[in-house]
Amino acid sequence: MLLSKKALSRRTLLRGFGSALALPALDAMVPALARGAAKAAPLRMAFVYVPNGIVMKHWTPEAEGRDFALNGALEPFASVREQIMVLSGLTQNNGRALGDGPGDHARAAASYLTGFHPRKTEGADIHNGISVDQVAAQAIGQATRFPSLELGLEGGGLVGNCDSGYSCAYTNSISWRSEQTPLPPELNPRAVFERLFGDGELHDRATRLKLAKQDRSLLDFVLEDAFKLRRSLGVTDQLKLDEYLGSVREIEHRIQIAEKQDIENRNDKSNDPSMPKPAGVPVTFEEYARLMFDLMTVAFQTDSTRVATYLVAREGSNRTYRSIGVPDAHHGISHHMGNQEKIDKLAKINRLHAELFAGFLKRLQSLPDGDGTMLDHTMIVYGSGLSDGNAHAHDDLPLLLAGGANGAFKMGRHVRYPKETPLNNLFLSLLDTAGVKAESLGDSSGRLPRLTDLTA
Repeated sequence: MLLSKKALSRRTLLRGFGSALALPALDAMVPALARGAAKAAPLRMAFVYVPNGIVMKHWTPEAEGRDFALNGALEPFASVREQIMVLSGLTQNNGRALGDGPGDHARAAASYLTGFHPRKTEGADIHNGISVDQVAAQAIGQATRFPSLELGLEGGGLVGNCDSGYSCAYTNSISWRSEQTPLPPELNPRAVFERLFGDGELHDRATRLKLAKQDRSLLDFVLEDAFKLRRSLGVTDQLKLDEYLGSVREIEHRIQIAEKQDIENRNDKSNDPSMPKPAGVPVTFEEYARLMFDLMTVAFQTDSTRVATYLVAREGSNRTYRSIGVPDAHHGISHHMGNQEKIDKLAKINRLHAELFAGFLKRLQSLPDGDGTMLDHTMIVYGSGLSDGNAHAHDDLPLLLAGGANGAFKMGRHVRYPKETPLNNLFLSLLDTAGVKAESLGDSSGRLPRLTDLTA
């Protein structure tokens, strides 16, 4: 019997005025002759960066192998334990001074994904290496609408001196397209949403104002297309589509609430004008972080991109965390000089960041994707370019590898490597797993062993 029914294109968009809504993977996108076979899912790669180091005694497990304890900052990962690997002993040597004197925070951020020692300058002659995410994006980015996605919760300008003679471009960016082209993260949730779901018309100010006055959702304009598509889908795909549209609408609603609160706050003369932030950012840090993680999730879910970076805060950040009882500046308390009260506060910040990232992993784990979940088909590095922030140490970095990586790695372990093992060896292994050919990256000395076997 011939099967003539055509599969729905993976690039199908729901269109309407100002909207071009990409779809998640549906069964209808699998060719009819392949319906009985395993459904292939794309492999995604992401890097989540936290600044100012971590209290290592609350991070590094004592035991190696599968029997390591999740304590301190690792406790939030209990429910995804089998999908993480704690990596110890890795070093980013080019974050060190190497004769350039102070500036460890700038070098930590600039070298983290590049493995390159940035040129010490606050002028236009910045010079760094290409970051691992961009090596991947240049190789596989043509398969998606966006080669890569750069998100963040704190940033700044790209000019001027931000750390002991180092340009702000180094502290405010972890992604580098070329030696002189940093890719600063997008901080505005609305801008990310419209990039993912707008069709270009929304960049016109008059159009945006018109939609705002109508108080309408972008989804309102694609409903006709959505209803037509839904009628042609099977029951399972209908449920997937409904859940997806509901999640997009919920994200947009949270952005709208943040924008309304932002207007109210800007009209409130009692607010501190010395603490500026992008328009439309949620009031609480926690909601802001979750919203941006959710935007990354839908970007992966719709295969809009397969490569992303997420800057939780810029290196040297002085953000405060009053919601968890830390009114002190983050960078300030990272230089604790052994003061236990400051160490305890720093540990609270580390724990909060870990909880938010763990929530992102749980969300990916809850979403069906091909023959598994989205987390099964993703590999994510979480960590910092400093270990001990008080000492500005660039060795034995706090690193977590998360996700199933399409079954490539044996997860659920703590693996300790010899001291001074280049972090860039890990990145080369990730590129190999993604099918990206790269002979070297920064000061790499080869591929990182023991990722694919159960020997600790």
